[in-house]
Amino acid sequence: MLAAGLFLAGCATPLPQHYEAVPSVAYANPQDTDLGRFIQPDLKAHPGKNGVRLLSQGRLSFKARLDLAAMAEKTLDLQYYRWAVDTSGSILAAKVMRAADRGVRVRILIDDINTANSDFKFARMDFHPNIEIRLFNPFRRRGFRLFDFVTDLDRLNHRMHNKAFIADNAVAVVGGRNIGDEYFDVDPEANFRDLDVTLVGPVVREISTSFDEFWNSEWAIPVNAIVKEKMTADEFKARQAKLYAWVAEKTEGPYTIGQPREAIRDDFNAARHAFIWAPARVLYDSPWKIDSGHDEVATGLRALEIDAELLMEAAYLIVGETGIENAGRLNARGVRVRILTNSLATNDVVAAHSGYANYRKDLIRNGVELFELRPDSRKRNRKWSLLSTRSIASLHTKVFVIDAETTVVGSYNTDPRSRDINTEIVVMIESAELAAQVKAYMASGVAPQASYRVTLEKGERGFDRLVWTTEANGATIRFDSEPEAGFWQRFSAWFISLLPIEDQL
Repeated sequence: MLAAGLFLAGCATPLPQHYEAVPSVAYANPQDTDLGRFIQPDLKAHPGKNGVRLLSQGRLSFKARLDLAAMAEKTLDLQYYRWAVDTSGSILAAKVMRAADRGVRVRILIDDINTANSDFKFARMDFHPNIEIRLFNPFRRRGFRLFDFVTDLDRLNHRMHNKAFIADNAVAVVGGRNIGDEYFDVDPEANFRDLDVTLVGPVVREISTSFDEFWNSEWAIPVNAIVKEKMTADEFKARQAKLYAWVAEKTEGPYTIGQPREAIRDDFNAARHAFIWAPARVLYDSPWKIDSGHDEVATGLRALEIDAELLMEAAYLIVGETGIENAGRLNARGVRVRILTNSLATNDVVAAHSGYANYRKDLIRNGVELFELRPDSRKRNRKWSLLSTRSIASLHTKVFVIDAETTVVGSYNTDPRSRDINTEIVVMIESAELAAQVKAYMASGVAPQASYRVTLEKGERGFDRLVWTTEANGATIRFDSEPEAGFWQRFSAWFISLLPIEDQL
């Protein structure tokens, strides 16, 4: 395969050189929209602060996006690493298209790494006169992406991992969730534990500035310059009508899909008390991060001062030798560090687990309280039907709470890829009240019924060995090897750990 890729390198298909990509920016007057007017009294009552609402449940997080699409009057700016063309992804696409039907300008920026099976569906959506879709750092060969990786790895290795949903430049949803069933608790096989926040206030303008920088960069190429498909206006309308009819039939799902605008407005008013008002700021990497070498998010996080406690939920935890040294320094100062990450059984990227496993013992030796998620921690799955099935859990959250005061939530994983290669975005909120809510959420993840506590004990030959303990039906259960993981998972993790690829994980 490598030889074939190198052979084809000389005839690589170039990216389009001549295409129309008209620059555009976020809506300048959000206070003139329903959403802007809705929050104006609160903004005046809390000058300089931002309203923050925690979205810890998949159902509420999905509904927040549906409601913002339904309420938007001027613009929708959506930026995602992955947008699956499944039930929830299609329903949200239909809601966004309905907004475009009302005259809302829609800009959608998708990283191209996950579009292999949805090229044409995004291209068809782009046929709408009020919708423009751009792909971040697209592949040249749409049907032979693996060859592109071999022949153009330096470029294609740079991905946009950001997640943001912005309505009228007045309200934004930022966090760890992509768009897809598994992020909203409706996948029949596996669902992610994840976290988002709804934001209003000055910080939304910062998020929009980030979006504009990516949208107008040379990395964002219009989908219609990449994916060619001929379609008449009548064919587009027929496909659109088919999508709308399909969504209209989804009456048995757990989410309220077809709420009228007045009911959504009432929901917004009822939820106003849930906003916490606090200072907040955004950290985001430049789309040119891999060229410039400036890692704004990682640099900003390293600068945070920790006096007493650091609590983390990290989907992928590859701390490296520097992370071990930092843990040792924190431990020496008496700082408590507690981390929840994926077990091998719940990790959706075995290679990431391989990178993490190399540092478990040293983390524990340096005082870190280490927990790994159990695959059965949230088995009950609300499917898009009247039937309830079961699915395994997986951790996708990326959140930090520092000294019970500062909360950092966004797309940043604690690994080399987030630090050095991919672009990321996080929001930092200074609020003891919000931190308390997030700490309660995090406590549910490390509960004995939901996770394994990973500790060290002396083996028969005097060497430290890992032990996993958990609880079930009131009894303590102990494991001496990766719990609930099958042979193939263990073998794959071991084999990948032998490869010199940690800086790519």
